[in-house]
Amino acid sequence: METSKLSSATRPSRRSKWWLEPAIALGIAIAFAVIMPLVLPVFRLKLIGRFVALAIAALGIDLIWGYTGLLSLGHGIFFALGGYAFAMHLNLQLPEGEIPNFFSLYGVEELPWIWQPFNSLPLTILAIPIVPAIVAGLLGYLVFRNRIKGVYFSILTQAALLVFFNFFNGQQELINGTNGLSTNRYEIFGVASGSNEAQLAFFQLSIMMVWLTYLLCRWLTQGRFGRMLVAIRDDEVRARFAGYDPTGFKILVFAISGAIAGVSGALYTVQTGLVTPSFMEVAFSIEMVIWVAVGGRASLIGAIIGAILVRSAQTVLSEWSPEAWLFFQGALFLIVVTVLPNGLYGWFRDWAIPKLRSRLGLQPRLITYPDIDLNPEVQQEHDELENPDR
Repeated sequence: METSKLSSATRPSRRSKWWLEPAIALGIAIAFAVIMPLVLPVFRLKLIGRFVALAIAALGIDLIWGYTGLLSLGHGIFFALGGYAFAMHLNLQLPEGEIPNFFSLYGVEELPWIWQPFNSLPLTILAIPIVPAIVAGLLGYLVFRNRIKGVYFSILTQAALLVFFNFFNGQQELINGTNGLSTNRYEIFGVASGSNEAQLAFFQLSIMMVWLTYLLCRWLTQGRFGRMLVAIRDDEVRARFAGYDPTGFKILVFAISGAIAGVSGALYTVQTGLVTPSFMEVAFSIEMVIWVAVGGRASLIGAIIGAILVRSAQTVLSEWSPEAWLFFQGALFLIVVTVLPNGLYGWFRDWAIPKLRSRLGLQPRLITYPDIDLNPEVQQEHDELENPDR
């Protein structure tokens, strides 16, 4: 009895500090949004804004690859769909009765029906995540119901990417084909989307969306749902024999990841001023995977760090020597695969921090518990069973 009381009084509680990491992330995001515009020129600020928008897509990749074990090489589909949705709305900001200029080049006199919903900003905001989520969900249903996984899943997503790329390239009369849709010349809330004021707003919005997406992914990867995703990643067959159906979980998480990529694509489009089928190129989708690998799989912070660092390094090296970036990218990927399998964040968490604690004379954190009742995960399960409505 005494042991039980002692355990209850001294056991660590995960719930007591659930807010700590999100609060720290929010503080960093606010500081980033306030300080960067003061210290960077407008051109650099726009570049950083694009990298931050890409970090949102990296979170979606980490959700399905790092936590669920689904290596998608076709996320450019969902990224581009979000970008096209926002670009179509901006292209319709014209006097009543007019249609975008490129339609006249192909003899189109009336606005196609598929463009009609994008006259409304609320519908556009809904379409940015929902359309990619629906496409991802349908693709996931067709693949996962047949229990396709591993390298075959990766090949199928890449094949789907090529189909969408060729389709969008050939739609000259509908979405201006290879030329794509520009966004700089149009207004949103009475301000030109390409102006410095609008770009600053998009930069700050991108930072807040990274934080919100991080919260969403963190919530999804905690608790029973998150443990189910890890179970699917580590041993799907055992999860199936335990009575779970991994198919529904994989379809759902793939659809959520597609929606996240769509939001990323929309914010990236308005900060580059253009969306084209090049967003669906194979190299770009593979690059998304590299961001997560460099930052660290199954570490949401690592995905954000990886996207921003890799893209920043690409910009700096390309400005110095355009040829150097390709060699650096190849070397970086080899180093991550052979030396840092857990990425930069994983190395910092698993090696650098313990070394620092040791040098400072601090006790290392215990990774085991003398009594299973002291394990916070066991206690959390116990609390959930005792208080199901809590």
